[in-house]
Amino acid sequence: MSERFRVGVVGAGRVGAVLAAALGAAGHHVVAAAGESDASHQRIDALLPGTPNAKPSAVARSCDLLLLTVPDDMLPNVVAMLAASGALHEGQYVVHTSGRHGLAVLEPARAVGARTIALHPAMTFTGTAVDLGRLAGCVFGLTAGPAEQAAAEDLVADLGGRPMWVAEEMRTLYHAGLAHGANHLVTLVTEAMEMLAAAGADDPAGTLRPLLTAALDNALEHGDAALTGPIVRGDANTVRDHLAEIRANAPQTLTSYVALARATLDRAVTDGRLLPIRAAKIRLLLDQASAPAARRGARLR
Repeated sequence: MSERFRVGVVGAGRVGAVLAAALGAAGHHVVAAAGESDASHQRIDALLPGTPNAKPSAVARSCDLLLLTVPDDMLPNVVAMLAASGALHEGQYVVHTSGRHGLAVLEPARAVGARTIALHPAMTFTGTAVDLGRLAGCVFGLTAGPAEQAAAEDLVADLGGRPMWVAEEMRTLYHAGLAHGANHLVTLVTEAMEMLAAAGADDPAGTLRPLLTAALDNALEHGDAALTGPIVRGDANTVRDHLAEIRANAPQTLTSYVALARATLDRAVTDGRLLPIRAAKIRLLLDQASAPAARRGARLR
């Protein structure tokens, strides 16, 4: 660490409180935090004991490194408000943790002389001390101007993470990749557990855990080559039976099953593992499954 900062955090949510605590453990001084909800107050007490809970403008005035860890859609208004109120000052580091946004959203801060950095941890947070250990090796998506790049990398090092530089115009795509892989995975796994529960499994999570762990490791290591199952094998009858059982017993999962089956089918054909003629049979089944009920009934008669 090349410099010790007086750190303020606006938005003591799951991310902000944890990152501020990690910076405090690395030798920085956390001087103030802003959080309105009861959960934020509890996180400040647990992770930042003794740190004053103040208004955002007071937090900004008290620090020379300001962490803005508010929701993406709130960030533009928060930055504009702090800049307009005179709470930001020249030479101050203003750092946001949004994956979607880059430096453009911090333009009001830059205009008053602040030094701006976008620093996004590619990790899901619980907002507890458990997260502190998980920061080790975490990738942080960074965007900064040439004069701020060294400071940005120093902050990531203090947090125990690894830097990944993301171009300003690629921030949203970067964030979409993370959301698609992590957030949508939660939906996928939850729906798979619902199917297993409907099939009579008394421990859906335990049933899935070994399979999912192996599948995730293989996918990260081998990409499309890790694909297995009825789509890649061209087992149209199995897919047909899947669709019928899902519609009867777990209909809330049908839409995502069909969408992911289509995507898997396209990838299997593209890499040559499935002949187009076999893929066409499966595609017809998926089209029929996603058709409105009246049209589907007409096709079946």
